[in-house]
Amino acid sequence: MDLELNLQPLALQGIEQKRPLVIAGPCSAETEEQVMNTAKQLADNGIKIFRAGVWKPRTKPGGFEGKGIEALPWMQRVKAETGMLTATEVATPEHVEAALNAGIDILWIGARTSANPFSVQAIADALKGVDVPVLIKNPVNPDIELWTGALLRINNAGITRLGAIHRGFSSVDSKLYRNPPMWHLPIELKRRFPALPVLTDPSHMGGRRDLIAPISQQAMDLGFDGLMIESHCNPDCAWSDAKQQVLPEVLDFILDRLVIRENVEATESINQLRKQIDELDNNLMDLLTKRMRVSREIAAYKKLHNMTVVQTTRYSEILDKRGAQGALCGMNPDFVKKVYEAIHSESVRQQIEIMNK
Repeated sequence: MDLELNLQPLALQGIEQKRPLVIAGPCSAETEEQVMNTAKQLADNGIKIFRAGVWKPRTKPGGFEGKGIEALPWMQRVKAETGMLTATEVATPEHVEAALNAGIDILWIGARTSANPFSVQAIADALKGVDVPVLIKNPVNPDIELWTGALLRINNAGITRLGAIHRGFSSVDSKLYRNPPMWHLPIELKRRFPALPVLTDPSHMGGRRDLIAPISQQAMDLGFDGLMIESHCNPDCAWSDAKQQVLPEVLDFILDRLVIRENVEATESINQLRKQIDELDNNLMDLLTKRMRVSREIAAYKKLHNMTVVQTTRYSEILDKRGAQGALCGMNPDFVKKVYEAIHSESVRQQIEIMNK
């Protein structure tokens, strides 16, 4: 079944409709002084939307979990004294009610919450009859359907000013990123819902200050709509996620050097190159069809001679040989490995089908 979102533009008061939409502020609202100091510096640098975590879900108990309702008047003061819009994370219906009563302009649903359909539905029920922009972070695990489901639940509650935040996905073997981007997943989300604004959160993705600038540029190069970046007046002393927050002046430096590429209509030159790609893709499909035909012939031979489907020595030989060949051709060996793993998986499926006839 094809699923659609009923979307309206975010239409944020006082915010220009251009890329990138920038939301910035500290990971946590720690003290009134910290909130106001950071907000005023950001406002002086032209930031229009201030974010701060009022409620902070932590992986383990004992860490700073936010000031809660005590911090909401600080957010109100930010709005009154700087004119900035305010945004915070909500994880329960009680959070939604308190945030809306305090006049918070934008709500977002975090990665831990978006991974739980029960929690998302409870928030959706609390939002019925309300007109407020809601942004939904991707779930911690790389599951596009779970992310889509969260968007649909909130949309079904009548929220039409809806957006997504790409903050990367958990991985057990990441060496560079805190949460690897896995860009193909937000790109797929954009493909499914072209009108959906998708922002990138380079702070949580990188987990380090030095990665915020390159990740932000990647997001702009890929055509995403905005950025949510953590900025603190004294990041080294932050009560949560200190390593991924930057000074407001550093944020201004990063944003000033972003190259914003436009999504313009394709020219005749690029259309000719795309025609070449289409022709090559047709050739690839023809070759894959021939390869699978040979695999099925091998399956018939294995069945006749009572051989197992998977020959691990042969499989390893293919991966090693093609990976090295790909490297010589200027391709990433890991990419080549993934391609041949997918080809092998389909080959095994077809061979099992023949073996069990």
